[in-house]
Amino acid sequence: MQSQIPENWRKIYLGNVTVINMGQSPSSKFYNTEGEGLPFYQGVTDFGEKYPTPSLYCSQPARTAEPGTVLFSVRAPVGDVNLNTEKSCIGRGVAALEMKNGNNNYLYFLLQSQRKYFKSVAGGTTYESINKDQIEDTEVVVPESKEEQEKITSFISAFDDKIEVNNKINKTLEDMAQAIFKEWFVKFRFPGHEKVKMVDSELGKIPNGWEIKQVKDIAKLNKGLSYSSKEINNNSEGLPMINLANFQRGGGFNPSGIKFYTGKYKTSNLVEPGDVVIAMTDLTSNREVIGHPARVPSYTIWKEILISLDVCSLDIEEIYTEFLYYLMMRNEFSYLMASSTGGTNVAHLSSKFIENYEFVLPGKELLKKFKEQIIPIYQKKNLIEIENQKLAEMRDLLLPKLMKGEIRV
Repeated sequence: MQSQIPENWRKIYLGNVTVINMGQSPSSKFYNTEGEGLPFYQGVTDFGEKYPTPSLYCSQPARTAEPGTVLFSVRAPVGDVNLNTEKSCIGRGVAALEMKNGNNNYLYFLLQSQRKYFKSVAGGTTYESINKDQIEDTEVVVPESKEEQEKITSFISAFDDKIEVNNKINKTLEDMAQAIFKEWFVKFRFPGHEKVKMVDSELGKIPNGWEIKQVKDIAKLNKGLSYSSKEINNNSEGLPMINLANFQRGGGFNPSGIKFYTGKYKTSNLVEPGDVVIAMTDLTSNREVIGHPARVPSYTIWKEILISLDVCSLDIEEIYTEFLYYLMMRNEFSYLMASSTGGTNVAHLSSKFIENYEFVLPGKELLKKFKEQIIPIYQKKNLIEIENQKLAEMRDLLLPKLMKGEIRV
């Protein structure tokens, strides 16, 4: 084995080169959502793509993590990592790690390259978990020089930096689309609004000719399928299945969360690119996913896509798709859906609350004009998403080779 180690690299245990700080959850009476105290990360649901996204804060933390440390998920799913940007409170589902030589950016990628190993050694009956000894006893090979570690970090970071720039561009495009919706259908400053009389309705003043409708008047909700863990394939075999992991906080689609299903299903469980789907359950502490919509991406190569029981799809006439999606992206809709949920640890949303939601529906001519404004924005976003997928695939292909020294930079 020693002969396979690159020159000037060495085989070590993570415990030899890192300091590991296991999280400890404070009393729940010290939690808050008002931003008082330190950001509190209690598990993987608080993790963003590269940096954590707090939904809770803690006024009296039991265990803290310093800025620049690497946050590591030690409970299901084990192995997710993030770079900590500020002093934080960490709960039992999180550990904070740092390299003894200070090169935490290298550690971030090193831990990423070990995800399969961490999952293979994780134990637990109710949910998988990993302890401090297992992290310390993880064997890896690393460059002896900090300079080579930094070269590797710089090389692989370039992929993440480009993806982050693309994500910001897509965020700007999405904000543009939402601004158009708000201007036309909330403020009623649509093209030609000066010539339209405002009339009274049960929802207040609305343009003459517009109607008060409920979602069930223009859409049918389809439930997703129930599945067992043995029907999920980790080798991308079977049909892709959209689940809770595909929903970004606040709405939108996350392609990295796709699971692959090998069991039986109904045609009503299928969706197509461009369809609108909604999260029907939520594990986040602040209900930031439930009731939020996402669009099935048009850039996917998959011809058939399933939805899980945590998700419902909307069967609607094409002319209504963009309008209904941006209607549901509004805070007014998501807040109402979140307040209508049942359950304690896991929130559940009944389809009746979506079906009975009332809104003001414009005529089809204006909806057609709105679609003409939105489609070019979607097309630009799709091109950027395709580029991001290719960048992520290249990064994920190179990462393990770089971390083993099979490729030198």
